[in-house]
Amino acid sequence: MTIYSQHANRGKTQILATYQGPDGVESTTVTSLATSVLAVPIVDALNRISALTTVPASVHDRRGDGVAHYPMKHLAALTDLTARADLLSGAHSLWYEYACLELHQALTDLDEALTVVPEPVRIAVNAELNTEAGQLSDALVEYSEGTSVPEIEGRRTWDFGQPFVTYDGGVEMLSREAREQLDRLEEGATPEERERTIANLRVLVTACSRFPDMLGGLEEAHLAIFAEPYDSDGYYLSIHAPKPGDDDTDCWDVEIGRWVPDDPDEDYEDCSSATGSAVVRCVLPASPGADEITDLLTRVEGQPDLLAKWAETRVGGVFEGTQFVVTECYEY
Repeated sequence: MTIYSQHANRGKTQILATYQGPDGVESTTVTSLATSVLAVPIVDALNRISALTTVPASVHDRRGDGVAHYPMKHLAALTDLTARADLLSGAHSLWYEYACLELHQALTDLDEALTVVPEPVRIAVNAELNTEAGQLSDALVEYSEGTSVPEIEGRRTWDFGQPFVTYDGGVEMLSREAREQLDRLEEGATPEERERTIANLRVLVTACSRFPDMLGGLEEAHLAIFAEPYDSDGYYLSIHAPKPGDDDTDCWDVEIGRWVPDDPDEDYEDCSSATGSAVVRCVLPASPGADEITDLLTRVEGQPDLLAKWAETRVGGVFEGTQFVVTECYEY
C-alpha cells in the first residue's frame, strides 16, 4: 500500500508516506526526527512491514493447481501486540508462514528503532501503522464483498496484483520466484509434513537472520544455510533441514565441504573454477534449535580455520568445542 522515505527539511528529517490515492500518487508526513540516523531504521522497518503486509493480500495462492487467497491473520499484528504471537504459529503454507515470520521480525525491528526516539515520534509511527492496517482492511472488504468504502481524505487505494510497495529487490522472499520455489518444495506433503517443514524453516530463518553479513546465507528452497567465511581455505559449512517426503523426516545434518579446483594442477586460491565436494557429515539425532545453529555459525564466523580442523574429524569423533558427532566421511 505505502512506500516510506526520508526527506531533509529545515534542519530536520521528515519520514514521508507515499501512496496511490484516487487522484494519483500522494505523500503525507508521518513524523519528523532530529537526524537521518534515527530515521533510517524506522523507514527500513516501515517499508518491510508495508510489503510483508500487502503482498500476501495481493497475490493468489496457486498451490495444487488451484486459485485461492492467502489468510489475512497477519493484518491484526500491525495494531495489536497480542496478535503478534500468531505470526509465529500456523501451518498454512511455507511461503505465507515465512512472510509472517519476516513481518514479526520487521515489527520487532521497528519497536527497537522507536526506543531511542521521543514519545511524539512513537505515537506518530503507531498511528501510521493503524492507518495502513485500517485502509488495507477496508480495501479488502470492498474487494471481497463488493461493498463501497466511504471516500475519505487521504484514502490509500489498493489494487489486487499491483501492490504499491518496495518489495521488489527489498524483501526478496516476497518475489514470485521465491513463492513458486517454496510451493514446489511442499508439493505432495501431508499436513503433518508441512507443519514440520514450516517449523524447520522458522529455525533456519531465525538463526540466519543473526548473521546479516555472512558470506552465503539462507537457501530457503533447499531448506539449508550455507556459510563460507573468508579465510576458510576453501572450506564451507552447510546445515540442512529435512525436506517433505524425505525417508527420515526428523533428520537434520551438518556438513563440511571444500571447493576442489576443476583443474588438478591449480591451487584453490588461483583456480578459475572449482566444484564443491563433501568432506564430513553429521546426521543429528534431534532437530536443533535456532540458538544451537547460531552457536555453530558464531564459532565459524569468528574462527574460519575451525572448518579445516573439523574436516579432519573421523567417524564417531566430535567437532571440537561442539556436540556434533561425525557420522560419515568422504573422499574428495
